[in-house]
Amino acid sequence: MTYLGEEIKKLGFGLMRLPQKDGKIDVEQTKVMVDHFLEAGFTYFDTAWAYEGSEAAIREALVERYPRERFQLATKNAAWINCKTREEAIAQFETSLKQTGAEYFDFYLLHNLGENRTKFFDEFDMWSWILELKAQGKIKHAGFSFHSTPEELDELLTKHPEMEFVQLQINYADWDSHAIQSRACYEVARKHGKPIVIMEPVKGGMLANPPKPVQEVFQKADPDASTASWAIRFAADLDGVITVLSGMSNIEQMDDNLSYMKEFHGLSKEEKETLKEAQEVLNRIPLIPCTTCDYCAKVCPMDIGISGSFTAMNDLTLYQDLGAAKHREGWLVGGHGRKSAKECIKCGKCEEVCPQHISIRQELERVAEALGE
Repeated sequence: MTYLGEEIKKLGFGLMRLPQKDGKIDVEQTKVMVDHFLEAGFTYFDTAWAYEGSEAAIREALVERYPRERFQLATKNAAWINCKTREEAIAQFETSLKQTGAEYFDFYLLHNLGENRTKFFDEFDMWSWILELKAQGKIKHAGFSFHSTPEELDELLTKHPEMEFVQLQINYADWDSHAIQSRACYEVARKHGKPIVIMEPVKGGMLANPPKPVQEVFQKADPDASTASWAIRFAADLDGVITVLSGMSNIEQMDDNLSYMKEFHGLSKEEKETLKEAQEVLNRIPLIPCTTCDYCAKVCPMDIGISGSFTAMNDLTLYQDLGAAKHREGWLVGGHGRKSAKECIKCGKCEEVCPQHISIRQELERVAEALGE
């Protein structure tokens, strides 16, 4: 498929979760994975300045071993990480260029826009700077990755029509979720005519091992297909998608992905029905019915991250992964300057304004216990 003048297959190699050895990225194993990926005809590699060790690893595993025209390389600028001046933010680009040895980047992204992070890109005027990079031939395509609401995405794309593409978190589990709103964000990007790079199609690996009732749906439909394959193919089947990034950590994951994506031509009617059934089964699992409206946050005297706590708790219920749930809580609560569930003083003001009539005090107590606070 051709987007933005680039011929790119529907599977991209996400370099955030590369194989580890003795606490560091295993470059030799990464080389084997890179070789398999390219031999199968795939060409898109996605890293970031913020992915520790990833840019240097891909220099050794890819850039120094293959002609530059053989692949597309994407990396990202996180102006919101420890940058107090525009110069500090801009310096990330030169660091990425040096670490990768890539000469130029095919796709360059402003990293993780949304919420309070967007202001850094605005204040440092990174929007005009990224276009200067393109004019100088240092990047071929300018875009941004995004983790927030469809309303904010609409506002950004309206203000910045010069952005050529957008990278979004999309998977079948988050398609209609109140927290992620994959479908709504996808539809906003399509409305603006922007091609999409998909990240987190397997939800950080959680959809490789979804709840048992969901696994049973997939097993019944195709006993030979991995559960992860359903997640990747759901994303790849969407219109307007440049590529679907898979954060592969070992050769087994790589070979599994290549086996069904090498000749992927879209989902059949039966496969779409299977995915729809899986979504329906997933949606029937009892969860805290929080819609992240955050009315509760406006009245909480302790400034507790209520909706973030509930999102993390729902993840734990669905995927039984305590580490991932704690990580999610850390990002959505502490990472946004809010206090944890254990700080609740049980005043009840939140419950007075909750449109879903959730027993918030009781649920926060459950969160504090379950997440080991």
